[in-house]
Amino acid sequence: MAVSIHPAVDHGVKPGASGFSGGTLHCHCASHKVAVKIDAQTAHNHACGCSKCWKPKGAKFAVIAVVSRDAVHVTENGGKLHIVDHNATIQRHACRECGVHMFGRIENKAHPFYGLDFVHTELSDEAGWSAPEFAAFVSSVIEQGTPPAEMAGIRARLKELGLEPYDCLSPPLMDAIATSVAKASGALAA
Repeated sequence: MAVSIHPAVDHGVKPGASGFSGGTLHCHCASHKVAVKIDAQTAHNHACGCSKCWKPKGAKFAVIAVVSRDAVHVTENGGKLHIVDHNATIQRHACRECGVHMFGRIENKAHPFYGLDFVHTELSDEAGWSAPEFAAFVSSVIEQGTPPAEMAGIRARLKELGLEPYDCLSPPLMDAIATSVAKASGALAA
């Protein structure tokens, strides 16, 4: 049996749809669901092994993408949202009742990813969201109890799914961070 990564990718990565312009995410509550409307296609979708990202029951990885914070709107039951960890770089807004993370927001204007919100497109019934492109923070699944002996199989499965495994972010995202830092320090022209 193949290693299980996440229900959204275990049976293959579905491609995004050209011209897709968003949809609505819902928490897992049986009623009075939190609804978050996303008015744009997402980018940099990836499997994330970090210990902070919300994962559905049984998943080793989260599947998470980014979108402009201007495209994220809480439309129903926003009073049920709370920030999971006020000290974290990404302020993860989760439903108090079911625990599902609806979106994550960076409030630090100096952060390279300020202006982008992190969302779990699996919480939407609409098809066409950007496809996962890579896997980040792969080794972090060990911190959550995955035996180190399973890592070769996990990395092999990620590669089989077309999700290049990294123990950081993908090279383009790491380049974006380095560029932002270099511009802020004056090493590159702003």
